[in-house]
Amino acid sequence: MREVYDFLKACQTYYIATVDGDQPRVRPFGTINIFEGKLYIQTGHVKKVAKQIAANPKVEICAFDGKAWVRVEATLVEDPRIEAKKSMLDAYPQLRSMYDEKDVNTAVYFLTNAKADFNSFSEPVRTVNF
Repeated sequence: MREVYDFLKACQTYYIATVDGDQPRVRPFGTINIFEGKLYIQTGHVKKVAKQIAANPKVEICAFDGKAWVRVEATLVEDPRIEAKKSMLDAYPQLRSMYDEKDVNTAVYFLTNAKADFNSFSEPVRTVNF
C-alpha cells in the first residue's frame, strides 16, 4: 500500500474512473493520504463523483510518472469520522477554503480489496494487493 501511496503522491495527479449508469466517468484527483493504515482519497458529497461512488463503490485509479504507470482496482468505503476527514485536510491544507472536517460536504473514502498493477514498457507487470 505504501508503494501505491508514494507513486500517486509523486505523480500529484491521478485519474479515477467511476460508473454513471452505463457510462464510465474519469476525472483527475490529487488527494491521497494514509490514515490508520488505510489509503484514503477525498471529494465533496455535492459532486457527481460522490453520487457515483454511492451507487457503485468499485473504482479504478490510474497514474503515469513519465516512465511507469500504476492501475489500481478497488472498492471505496466512506469513512464519516471527523478524525479521518481532519487527517486528510491536514495533509492538504489548501483544501480548507472549500472543506472542513465538520461540514456535511467533506467525504473521505478508504480503498479496500485493492489490487495495484505497476507497469512500464521495460519491466514485467508487478501486482500488489492490499
